[in-house]
Amino acid sequence: MFIYALILYLIIGTAIAFFATKRISTDEEYFIAGRRVGGIISALTYAATTYSAFMMIGLVGLTYLSGVGALGFELFYLVGTLMLLSYYAPKIWKMSKEKGLVTPGDLFTVRYGPRVAKVLAVVVALALIPYTSLQFVGISLLLSREIDFASGIIFSAIITALWAFLGGMRSVAWTDAISGVFMMFMAILPIFYAFQMLPDRDFSKLGELLYVPNSFWRYDVFIAYTLPWFFFALTNPQVVQRIFIPKDIKSLKRMVILFGFYGLFYTVFVTFIGLQLRLLTEYGVFPRISDRDLVMPKFLELLPPWLSVLVALSIFAAAITTADSIVLTLSSMFTRDLLNNRSVLAGRILVVLTTVAIAVFAIQRPAYIVDLAVMSSTILLCQLPLILGIFHWNFGKEFSAIVTLITGFSIAIFLYYTKLTLGIPIPVWVLIFSFAVFFLSAEIEKRFIVHT
Repeated sequence: MFIYALILYLIIGTAIAFFATKRISTDEEYFIAGRRVGGIISALTYAATTYSAFMMIGLVGLTYLSGVGALGFELFYLVGTLMLLSYYAPKIWKMSKEKGLVTPGDLFTVRYGPRVAKVLAVVVALALIPYTSLQFVGISLLLSREIDFASGIIFSAIITALWAFLGGMRSVAWTDAISGVFMMFMAILPIFYAFQMLPDRDFSKLGELLYVPNSFWRYDVFIAYTLPWFFFALTNPQVVQRIFIPKDIKSLKRMVILFGFYGLFYTVFVTFIGLQLRLLTEYGVFPRISDRDLVMPKFLELLPPWLSVLVALSIFAAAITTADSIVLTLSSMFTRDLLNNRSVLAGRILVVLTTVAIAVFAIQRPAYIVDLAVMSSTILLCQLPLILGIFHWNFGKEFSAIVTLITGFSIAIFLYYTKLTLGIPIPVWVLIFSFAVFFLSAEIEKRFIVHT
């Protein structure tokens, strides 16, 4: 049954992509839909891009393992995103409109120069290729009853590349809109079924999982998880690029408001599923699962076939839409920022090459889904001083920007692999080094310019 539903979904998505192809004549049309997207579609594509396999696979499993701290972690992201969007999104949208910005790198080019955008493209690729791979991993875990893991990765890559290749941003936005609505409904229905499975609804049996801190959510762990996500709206280029696409300021404001409501309800529903499944385990109805990324796939086996198919399809849709969005953004940065090419054909070729690189990484399955997402967002924190510099500071130029990006990226990678944190969360170290290097190098830059 799932295969038939999947085929129907793929036919609909591919038809949308073909239809969107007819309206593409420039790279601006291809990468940001010609800046003509309405508020509702903008909100749904922002939501579908943000909420991916990370939620119904990763966050359900994390909640099952760690309790309500996972809800706090995700709501911290949502609050940070709404705060940042409320203040910065109108400024970014106005700048993109006035200066013709197409990629997140263009934002940096205006302030720091084109070479900074080239360095940024490399840093972003090294951070987002692992992050995007978790979408393919989530799909493969979901399809494990149908096909093997590697085949699931290849299948995901083909669909991702095809839709982004054909229709660009307009195709991705339209499929995101459909997927976003579908995802919300499919986060609600499993809650009712899980309630029916419970012999009792005494959530006090969850013990320490009902409060923070607990054995998992220590203060340092909570900071390490939440800090990178608080700044997600400014540091993750696939969502920054979404700010460029609304057709007017009214549509932009509608996007932010509707995304806020969507994010709140979807987060609560998803984490509640995780708590329900853990309570079912405590009652002996649901097996105890050590690999948290397998919690939701195991639950799907217990659902009625029709509901299991629909929920699985919603997870598949969420993963594909997020992967599409990131692949398209990376392609735009490679094409325009790194290669200085404005060709739609070049963008399409790089969509394929980027997807292949992501698939190769995904086959290795390097970490848990949530951990991989947090690591990628931590790496991207090195951009924060530069982004704030665009709007608030008149110091810092090309040299300080490049040094900051390279240093922040290097510190993040070094600390993740050596674990030499001295008890301080890695994201805190990344921010400390990034800001310190930016200020110091900006001062060196100033003195050198004055001296010469």
